[in-house]
Amino acid sequence: MAERKSINYPGFKHENPIPNASRVGNILMSSIISGRDPETSAMPPDLAGQVTNIFKQIALCVAAGGGSVDDIVKINFWMKDPATGRAALNGEWVKMFPDAASRPARHTLALGANNPNHVTCDFTAVIG
Repeated sequence: MAERKSINYPGFKHENPIPNASRVGNILMSSIISGRDPETSAMPPDLAGQVTNIFKQIALCVAAGGGSVDDIVKINFWMKDPATGRAALNGEWVKMFPDAASRPARHTLALGANNPNHVTCDFTAVIG
């Protein structure tokens, strides 16, 4: 059995004692990722800014685990208002995954109304 390895990268840290992601063999699973700016750690107040940053965080996380966005097989998103937020999400989605014949699976769920984030996500990647 392959050894589990905690994956962390600069610009994102959880408050609890958990890694940004965990890798066993060629499988990488992220912890929850937010829309904080990876350079400043500031959280934009608007949905569009958080969505832009969350896609930056996804790319940084999968790279820290030894892969690329091409290795991602599924992303789960949680949004305060999935119906109105889908356009912002879809814009960045198509930028990261331009080939309609080669996109990861995706599921979008409702985020609690009292959550300070507009959007969060986690993903699974199979590397190599």
